[in-house]
Amino acid sequence: MNKHKIFSMAFASVYPHYINKAEKKGRTKEDVDTIIFWLTGYNNTDFENILKNKTDFETFFNEAPQLNPNVSKITGVICGYRVEDIEDPLMQKIRYLDKLIDELARGKSMEKILRT
Repeated sequence: MNKHKIFSMAFASVYPHYINKAEKKGRTKEDVDTIIFWLTGYNNTDFENILKNKTDFETFFNEAPQLNPNVSKITGVICGYRVEDIEDPLMQKIRYLDKLIDELARGKSMEKILRT
């Protein structure tokens, strides 16, 4: 079975698009980072290394310190798929992040985005 192309893409190549999407809607890079850290358990130092080393998405998620225990609360449609129904675990994690960034860009409060 062929791996999806995004699995081997550098996270650093997509990260600016997340920031751009958020900033177009009046949100900040710090908001994007907060979401990424909440979802993955990374801290700022580790995250800077990921960007500098051009770590791919597969490694980014496989080596994440701890996927947030509230990810099961992330539901809805992203790219035409219900995130809770995506069977590939890695693709599901990527889509969780996409969904959270979409919610940020749509103006949801951080409390709702972070499922607190």
